[in-house]
Amino acid sequence: MVSMLKTAKAFAPGNISCIFVIKKGNNPKKSGSLGVGFTVNKGVFVTIKKINKSNKKNIIFFNNKKINFPTVDSVIRKLTDKKVKVSIKSQLPLGCGFGISGASAIAAAYALNKLLNLKKSKKELAFIAHIAEIENLTGLGDVTNQYYGGFLIKHKPSYTFEVKKPNIKNKAIYCRHFSSINTKKILSNKKIKNKINQAGLKSLKKIKNLDKKIMNLKNLIRISKEFSIESRLLKNKKVIETIRNIEKNKGNASMIMLGNSIFSDVPFKGSRKLIIKDKGAFTI
Repeated sequence: MVSMLKTAKAFAPGNISCIFVIKKGNNPKKSGSLGVGFTVNKGVFVTIKKINKSNKKNIIFFNNKKINFPTVDSVIRKLTDKKVKVSIKSQLPLGCGFGISGASAIAAAYALNKLLNLKKSKKELAFIAHIAEIENLTGLGDVTNQYYGGFLIKHKPSYTFEVKKPNIKNKAIYCRHFSSINTKKILSNKKIKNKINQAGLKSLKKIKNLDKKIMNLKNLIRISKEFSIESRLLKNKKVIETIRNIEKNKGNASMIMLGNSIFSDVPFKGSRKLIIKDKGAFTI
């Protein structure tokens, strides 16, 4: 049955990654990450519209600005030969560790599925978005989190879509972004990768050994900070200084992966309040 819809819309939450371990091989279908992260109450709204058959390329807008977005374009090409216009309205910045590339990819997959009546399951669509992220080196595990929603721990690679959910929800989190980090550079540097994986596995082991009673936000932030130091990803002076000031005021803070950004359990100068939300991507 041909879909009569002219436009379709979907939402996907932003995802904050705290700890990660790179599990990347030659096969994108068997690549991803282990780690810890959570989705928030802000994210992206993606609207997809059919366009004239004479168009040879998909048209993608991000917050009203036409951009080249290979991850989203890749999702579309994996699902259809038809050309479409994609409008992404994001409540969070791109390239700052909020998983906006993954959110845009999964929301685009959901909207396109609805628009063209492709009859694919949400999990199939999430997997397609995950592969597009891996192939374009824009992320490793965000899409899995955005599919489920909530605070998630992955002891198995993200491509398996197997997660554990500690009981941490509807908690306020405070974030501030200073500058971007090139994810592509990190994911393709063997030396950096080894350091990250060593620190990440150590952190996941600590989490596995935590008693359920102390599996709380405070302790997970503390382990995340240890990871950011041991992986040598925490290098930005402003980020280091801000974390230090938060801790002086009896708060807990760490670096958002991957961006020169901070998340904390207390408000701090220049921060923005977000809520840890247990809701994954959905069509509107």
